[in-house]
Amino acid sequence: MSLPYLYSLQHCPYAMRARLGLLLAEQVVMVRAIKLVNKPAEMLAVSAKGTVPVLVVPNQDDADHTVIDESLDVMLWGLKNNDPQDLLYQQAPEALNNMLMLIQRFDTEFVEVLEKYKHASRYRQFSQLFYRRECAVFIAELETALQQHDYFMGPKASLVDYALLPFIRQFARVDRKWYLQTPYPKVRAWLDKQLQQPLFTKAMAKFPLWTENHEAFLLGSSSQ
Repeated sequence: MSLPYLYSLQHCPYAMRARLGLLLAEQVVMVRAIKLVNKPAEMLAVSAKGTVPVLVVPNQDDADHTVIDESLDVMLWGLKNNDPQDLLYQQAPEALNNMLMLIQRFDTEFVEVLEKYKHASRYRQFSQLFYRRECAVFIAELETALQQHDYFMGPKASLVDYALLPFIRQFARVDRKWYLQTPYPKVRAWLDKQLQQPLFTKAMAKFPLWTENHEAFLLGSSSQ
């Protein structure tokens, strides 16, 4: 059976999330690196939405395939196949539902205001300071959680930590000078720890564009 392949964009936070999930689940896939200004017809043929990530999983005889084109679903596919760090907290029946509810809220409410904070000049209804304050409400919530335990959901890492990581990273990069003096030391320490992991370096590996020569590259191989 052929390996799954992932259409991906290096700096897209959703694609980043998908790559993190696949690496954490130790799922080996072939990455097809793209740019959204030149979307390959092959990707659009399997997912008409035209955004990344798109994971294509061949079935046993390669005669058909399954398409997963939501980043969180890619993470869940990988971790439900293999979860060596128990990021889904499988011994706690309500844990996954609680994780998904928190991620969903951040994906809608936080990401929306984060986009306005990043691109305040496009959203002239309010100032960048206003949008930053809106973002900070969510960051303060995470700070409170980290005051109680080392990770967002408990004493060990969970799906939530890696699902939110790309977006917390974006928040920290908008105004780095301001971020470094904010009253969120736990969040800063948490983010620094995640970004220094070899896992993050692997997830951010830059691959040649698939659209140039139709060559895919292994993600999650032992050589990385």
